[in-house]
Amino acid sequence: MATLKSDAKILEILTSLSKQRGFVFQSSEIYGGLGSTWDYGPLGVELKRNIKNLWWQNIVTSRENVVGMDASILMHPKVWEASGHVENFHDPLVDNKISKKRYRLDHLLEEQTDEVIASLVKTLKVDKSLDEELTIQAIVASLLGMKENSGDIIKDCGVIDAHTKEVGDWTNTRQFNLMFKTHIGPVSDSSSIAYLRPETAQGIFVNYLNAQSTARQKIPFGIAQIGKAFRNEITTGNFIFRTREFEQMEMEFFCHPDKTGEWLDYWKEERLNWFKSLGINPDKLRLRPHGEDEMAHYSSACYDVE
Repeated sequence: MATLKSDAKILEILTSLSKQRGFVFQSSEIYGGLGSTWDYGPLGVELKRNIKNLWWQNIVTSRENVVGMDASILMHPKVWEASGHVENFHDPLVDNKISKKRYRLDHLLEEQTDEVIASLVKTLKVDKSLDEELTIQAIVASLLGMKENSGDIIKDCGVIDAHTKEVGDWTNTRQFNLMFKTHIGPVSDSSSIAYLRPETAQGIFVNYLNAQSTARQKIPFGIAQIGKAFRNEITTGNFIFRTREFEQMEMEFFCHPDKTGEWLDYWKEERLNWFKSLGINPDKLRLRPHGEDEMAHYSSACYDVE
């Protein structure tokens, strides 16, 4: 069950090389840097621009039934209430009272030994027939479902703090909303609350009628955009692969509900083939369907290109 970070040295070399070649720099480096924020240098920004241009040409320019837009990062807070993000956009959080370190619970469990996981499975009466990934998900769900004592259970089962390498004195688990909260205007009260968007899709959804009518489109058609998104991740790391500020290239495709499966099959193959067209070894790529217990709260089906 434990995952040894054997690729740490490779990432260290990659980070150093990226800086030396002018691809990626640590943000605010001369002031000590800010965790999980990165600046793209002279070569990095050209690489990003090439990727975005290739994506835009493939998704928008070459198609008659996909149009583009560029939505604002700040949106009315009711957008995020309606989309379910205020209520459901959470990750499981736990703190070690000794080290003062904070962890995303499922990531912390992935670093534990088989003995620790077996102890949690026995204590929480988790189904022993589940595979490793589902076992961790079931443990997290059980701990989050407890009103109290979840921290004591984690401690008694011997969960190790990845920083101190010793059993932690853990808080009870809780959900942590991933959206960055800010305030609009001179007064910081509940009436001025706003959020930095955690994804670009909602800007497309709320502009659906505007884009559809002005572009004179009929379903099936798509709306695409490229832009910044922000997520207040509990734990970050692995260079630029998990950051709090990132750029998304996204297209939402609208069709008749009866045609959903047909278009899903079409677009999953289209996107896989696009990655292949960039020169990536096809043997290194696959489509992986999400299980029902790992999909986003708004999703009914999902595939990852891995």
